[in-house]
Amino acid sequence: WGDRWLLLLPYLHRERRMKATSGPAPFDPTWESLDARQLPAWFDKAKFGIFIHWGVFSVPSFGSEWFWWYWQEEKIPAYVNFMKNNYPPDFTYEDFGPLFTAKFFDANQWADILQASGAKYVVLTSKHHEGFTLWGSEYSWNWNAVDTGPKRDIVKELAGAVRNRTDLRFGLYYSLFEWFHPLFLEDESSLFQKRQYPVSKMLPELYELVNKYQPEVLWSDGDGGAPDTYWKSLDFLAWLYNESPVRDTVVTNDRWGAGSICKHGGYYTCSDRYNPGHLLPHKWENCMTIDKFSWGYRRNAEISDYLTIEELVKQLVQTVSCGGNLLMNIGPTQDGTISAIFKERLRQMGIWLKVNGDAIYETNAWRSQNDTVTPDVWYTSKPKDKLVYAMFLKWPISGQLFLGQPKATLGATEVKLLGHGQPLYWTPLRENGIKVDLPQLTIHQMPCQWGWALALTNVT
Repeated sequence: WGDRWLLLLPYLHRERRMKATSGPAPFDPTWESLDARQLPAWFDKAKFGIFIHWGVFSVPSFGSEWFWWYWQEEKIPAYVNFMKNNYPPDFTYEDFGPLFTAKFFDANQWADILQASGAKYVVLTSKHHEGFTLWGSEYSWNWNAVDTGPKRDIVKELAGAVRNRTDLRFGLYYSLFEWFHPLFLEDESSLFQKRQYPVSKMLPELYELVNKYQPEVLWSDGDGGAPDTYWKSLDFLAWLYNESPVRDTVVTNDRWGAGSICKHGGYYTCSDRYNPGHLLPHKWENCMTIDKFSWGYRRNAEISDYLTIEELVKQLVQTVSCGGNLLMNIGPTQDGTISAIFKERLRQMGIWLKVNGDAIYETNAWRSQNDTVTPDVWYTSKPKDKLVYAMFLKWPISGQLFLGQPKATLGATEVKLLGHGQPLYWTPLRENGIKVDLPQLTIHQMPCQWGWALALTNVT
């Protein structure tokens, strides 16, 4: 049995609690029961989070965070040649471990940059498909950040800094499977009839992660083609929602086994870079990358590979107006620095949100997501305050903005530009909608760049 008895702890605890409260736990280990859980309200209000992909893959920092797989398994020539030209012939992926130094990693500095971005939550890769854990996992001997490389508990340091210095919620990404873990490979060859890997590795590690660091987002990924029954995801989620220290505030995604994505779990991610452009009935998240081609840091990235601030603002506005959250990814370097381009994008988002945050945070989707007359106009609303926000990404040359959707009332409807504050003159359009006269501002008087928001009071 070894450490496997630890797996029983949550179940024993649950039994004890059920007896103590003389009633069943609120959530059963079935999708029907788990899917009925209401998503904690903070998540929908937050709208914007930062994803951080960091691990041993940040050492080669070439091509993709899937470096190990592309080099060893798929043997893609670019990766094979990169290794041939830069490393000794007997160099293994494990040899990258000690080179993952994190020597300039300063959790306080990271926390301050995250705060400056205007994000309301952060999700760190506690373990990617390579299996290297950013904390001293008891189930990942010698392949973790405390034993190898940084010799530091990265998860603990960042969790502490985020909680002490910011108003962000702290979240963790965790890959269920590991590409080359011998127990996973053995289970896979039995068509997942054997369950050695989840029992001895993944489940105890997840319980350890939640109990120790209490993440308020648990971002699962990497089902390795195995169903949720193999992963015992339902039992784990029932424990998470009923018993865990974060049971009241934790949010989870939809990647808990083959076939669960976009169908079961907390909020839906559906696919990477998912941005449907229309309203969805279920809460969703657009997880995307500033670097168009990789989640991990790439030394070989060109400036044109990074999304511009205009493109990022558009992603945020579009996503939020359609009921989603934006989770924007950065990839730090192996020595723990956030490169200047990522820092700039994070701070630019923060500058934009300082002016336009009212149109983003704590908003609801409106009856129309985008305008029918003027392209690149997106709507959000705050029904309690009788407010509708119209976010527009191009300042019209004429100085007049035509909005086809709002139904306004003379004498009651008021229009203001966020960051400007004076009521603007508007007139009704013949059929539907309004024409707004924007203020005549010099470039230095503009409240912000990259996109603007009108607050419309008393429109239907």
